[in-house]
Amino acid sequence: MTIAAHLWRRRFPSLPPGEVRLFETEPETRVRAVCHWQPRPQDQPTLVLLHGLEGSSDSGYMKGTAEIAWMAGFNVVRLNQRNCGESETLTPTLYHSGLSCDIRSVLLELVERDRLRQLFAAGFSMGGNLVLKMAGEFSTNAPVEIKGFVAIAPALNLAACADALAEPRNFLYERHFVRRLKARIRKKAALLPERYVVNGIHKIRSVREYDDVLTAPHSGFRDASDYYARASAGQLLAKIARPTLILAAEDDPFVPFPSIATAVRNANPLIKLVATRRGGHCAFISSSAEERFWSEARIVDFCRATEVR
Repeated sequence: MTIAAHLWRRRFPSLPPGEVRLFETEPETRVRAVCHWQPRPQDQPTLVLLHGLEGSSDSGYMKGTAEIAWMAGFNVVRLNQRNCGESETLTPTLYHSGLSCDIRSVLLELVERDRLRQLFAAGFSMGGNLVLKMAGEFSTNAPVEIKGFVAIAPALNLAACADALAEPRNFLYERHFVRRLKARIRKKAALLPERYVVNGIHKIRSVREYDDVLTAPHSGFRDASDYYARASAGQLLAKIARPTLILAAEDDPFVPFPSIATAVRNANPLIKLVATRRGGHCAFISSSAEERFWSEARIVDFCRATEVR
């Protein structure tokens, strides 16, 4: 399912063109979002979506969820992580799984500047970890306008995910991610050659090696192990103070289900874990043509059920 979902050619006829907006999240750093506003935005709930590793606001699952949410009456913000969605010039930094400050800043701006009254945040894979990390960091201090969180196949134990990717059966997935990550850092080095040295990166063969050599030292971590330990959201689940849905598949190839089940078990009564036997990684392909990508509708269902009417 993971591969099928990635290759599936999708169209989104009911999703209107979006409005590009830049959010300043830190000094010298902006992130790019594509926003779909209902005619009276303040009167409608808003769903902020965050993609996974090497995805973007244009990823199929981002547009698919956005279309369903839009049709249900939501404003939708399809948010890019730093450097993603052709936004390399908007920050001198790299993106990584600890930057929950970015989506936090976006939500706060939507509350304070746009006066939106009901917001939800949903993330996929790496984005799911970021959403849950942010939720735990907010704890009971989240603005009342933020009503709930959703994480699809969240990589909330980064070390376990890196180890799973390194298994021989996941060779194709790891090669795909490493190739994309190398291409991205080369683009960054072309913009900032004095900051990023890419000599020798051809030797990198795994995501853990990439994080050890590039992500960690450029992002304030000692090494990959330190990065994984500090950026994983699993340790913060007990602090989440808003209704939260986690959706995961037991056959996910590189976000091991036991790492999610162990972290969620008895962590917090506000967290609901929905597990399916099959679904792959962020795929959840259904036999029903009307609801082909099953998890995308579940995100919207959860937000509608949690919405204050």
